[in-house]
Amino acid sequence: MPAPAAKPKPPHKLEFTMNSLRNTTLSTEDDSMYFEIVTRFWHPNITKINKFDMETRELVTVAEIEGLQTREPRIRFGGEKGQWVPATEFLKYDSEHLSGGTFKAGEDAEYRWKTHKGRFQLIKADDPEKKALAEFHPHKRHFFVFRMSRHAFFQVQPSPEILQAIDKFIVSYLLVERRRRDSRIRVKLERH
Repeated sequence: MPAPAAKPKPPHKLEFTMNSLRNTTLSTEDDSMYFEIVTRFWHPNITKINKFDMETRELVTVAEIEGLQTREPRIRFGGEKGQWVPATEFLKYDSEHLSGGTFKAGEDAEYRWKTHKGRFQLIKADDPEKKALAEFHPHKRHFFVFRMSRHAFFQVQPSPEILQAIDKFIVSYLLVERRRRDSRIRVKLERH
């Protein structure tokens, strides 16, 4: 009798604690993946992405974004040893859609953010099936105004290629989401 087929691994659920792009945490339920996104008041222009290292029990800075709230942010991977590069070199924005962009996670791995049926997704750029590797689920509120009934989260497939590029995945999300939020129509209240 043949051995039963192995069950596919369930997707990882990376949950946001807050709706801020500059100050939040992103983690799994068991904290096997834990990222802190923080902008300190003494450096209000630099947003750091820190990863919790389970072996050393320390937060390690994996990336920084300078000017996330500006039109021309810069990014740096690798902490103090890394080089600052314009965000447009890392993430190629989609000219047709404000909520899209493409980035490279390695020599041959290229990923693309897109919206499909109202869902914000990350797919591999050369995948003919356009299967979502990560899908964003927004927060929900009680009666649309009160406390959150569900925090926003990413459902990330347990693919080794996306898990190895998780740092670049988070940085690209922050850049694309900032652009998405800035493109919304702002209502101005004026006094007469």
